[in-house]
Amino acid sequence: MKMKAAVLRVQGKPRPYAVSLPLEIETVDLDPPGPGEVLYKIIGAGLCHSDLSTIENLRPRKLPTIPGHEAAGIVEEVGPGVTSLKPGDHVVSMFVTSCSDCRYCNGGRPNLCQSANASRNNGTLLSGARRLSLNGEPINHYSGLSVFAQYAVVAQNALIKIPDDVPLEDATIFGCAVVTGVGAVLNTAQVPPGGQMAVVGLGGVGMNALMGGVVAGAERIVAVDLNADKLKLARELGATDTFLAGNADAVEEIRNATDGGLDYVIETAGSIPAMNLAYAITARGGMVVSAGLPASTAQFSYLHGAMVTEEKSIRGSYMGSCVPKRDIPRFIGLYRRGRLPVAKLRSGFVGFDGINEGFDRLSDGAVLRQVLQPHA
Repeated sequence: MKMKAAVLRVQGKPRPYAVSLPLEIETVDLDPPGPGEVLYKIIGAGLCHSDLSTIENLRPRKLPTIPGHEAAGIVEEVGPGVTSLKPGDHVVSMFVTSCSDCRYCNGGRPNLCQSANASRNNGTLLSGARRLSLNGEPINHYSGLSVFAQYAVVAQNALIKIPDDVPLEDATIFGCAVVTGVGAVLNTAQVPPGGQMAVVGLGGVGMNALMGGVVAGAERIVAVDLNADKLKLARELGATDTFLAGNADAVEEIRNATDGGLDYVIETAGSIPAMNLAYAITARGGMVVSAGLPASTAQFSYLHGAMVTEEKSIRGSYMGSCVPKRDIPRFIGLYRRGRLPVAKLRSGFVGFDGINEGFDRLSDGAVLRQVLQPHA
């Protein structure tokens, strides 16, 4: 079938993207789903910092490709052997496709499954096949998804079924921003009721971490960001304290206000300065959880002796340590009860004609989550 999609051929083009146009809008060919694969119609796709990092060449990918890894849509067709989904099902995409039978999957940690690594690096689906092309030239799949398009063919394990009454424009961000942010708090950090926590970096993931703190029943939730407007929204979503990260004495202010720091600090900015701040405001005996992805070569350093004597711990959190089949329904349930008001994080909709400008806004830190509507 023919469809419209945003194709990335060159990484590292200069800003403004509205001028350099790293994403080229093309009519591409999409083959039908093969065994174990599903064709679905993309209703909404989130513009995420991970996609921006790919455009910036901070995270190299096999080119050409169609980026995008956070989406919701409707199943159109299923390939041979697909039993978990049928046409008409509403679904959310997951950017880690697990095999269901390895040491990590069997240990309840499918987010760490390595089965998709080779296919991700090679730009293929889990089967090793490519279903995308343009004028006979193969196009690489992005994280097995490539959802900056009107349709996508993906492995069945990359999709989670959701109730039909959940608005798909809201469901769009559950497969990345929600699972990563809320999961970092509830699964990785396991913030207890009455806990003292902070979130450093208030993008889409950070705001979800903040809402996760509210769900967890944290007594104190400190929000830290460079953008004063985001601090205002953080207050509305449940932050008890807000601090501007750009202030030279921000660390001292936060530590003084919190009697020596917080027990749980969630870093979601994906930058080393943010990680340094997060570690500095972590109390003795506390935990830093980093859910932000910086450049692949970035390194974080600390005084090892002080980490020992202060009993601090540092945890990574990939995909919110989530088990998608367990946690997506769980988080959707919280959303339906009004406890995860994700619509408040939406910064507007864009069409294909505005997707490059959308990444300019994201790079400026002026927005949280913009949603591409590929059929608009």
